[in-house]
Amino acid sequence: MAPRRPFTDLRLLPLRFVQFVWLELQCCMFPIAVFLGLAVTSVVWARFDVPIARYDALLIYVVIVQILFVAFRLETWRELGVICVFHVLGLALEIFKVSQGSWAYLDAGVVRLGGVPVFSGFMYASVGSYICQAFRRFNLYVDCFRWWQVSGLALAVYVNFFTHHYIVDMRWVIAAALCVALRGSTVRFTVGGDRYRMPTVLAFVLIGFFLWVAENAATFLNAWRYPDQEVTWQMVHVGKFGSWALLVTLSFVLVAAVKAKEGVLYGDGPARVTRAKVG
Repeated sequence: MAPRRPFTDLRLLPLRFVQFVWLELQCCMFPIAVFLGLAVTSVVWARFDVPIARYDALLIYVVIVQILFVAFRLETWRELGVICVFHVLGLALEIFKVSQGSWAYLDAGVVRLGGVPVFSGFMYASVGSYICQAFRRFNLYVDCFRWWQVSGLALAVYVNFFTHHYIVDMRWVIAAALCVALRGSTVRFTVGGDRYRMPTVLAFVLIGFFLWVAENAATFLNAWRYPDQEVTWQMVHVGKFGSWALLVTLSFVLVAAVKAKEGVLYGDGPARVTRAKVG
């Protein structure tokens, strides 16, 4: 086994960055497809008289995309099962939040549950799809991942999204507990044959940030709107960034359960790593 090299060759950083971005884009194929659908429908439905409601057309579109992902083996059946669970959990959260007036779906659509268009669950599912793709394309492993502790706290995160409407908001207490549960945990990933790592907490924060950016784009494309955006669009409150970073933990533990079953979650997998490297 080759000795571990402690530092990155700085000459390779530009190449590794390009390779990293390319891999990230591949991991985001499902989210990109969703945003492509949102962008096209926001223009077409605004300019033309289309015989089907926009949200219903989006539902048909994302179902076709999901079928194609499985047909072309971009996702396994087991991964699809996990993604569907996150779809259902996301849809349940949407129904509750819309009933509380937290946000609204203003465009037309017949296929709704509790006032929420069913296609919205696929936006949550796309987060699960991204994480599944990241495990595969980055040869991703997690060290010191205390699955039961993190899973319990991820469930607490989800429950708190409901309960904070009635009792004290516990998100900061849960966030602190997650930092403790994830102490020493690192995500190891491969780019261009070199092995890197970052703290798992940092990975959750970064994903949460980009989800907040995506949320701004989605509301701009009228996927849904917050009360302060109904007249004129404005940026989503930065506090939603923290909410997404917490919600990512739920998607991650669901995927982690599958990857642990497949035997590719824990450890560093030396047989599949060409050269270890600390980033």
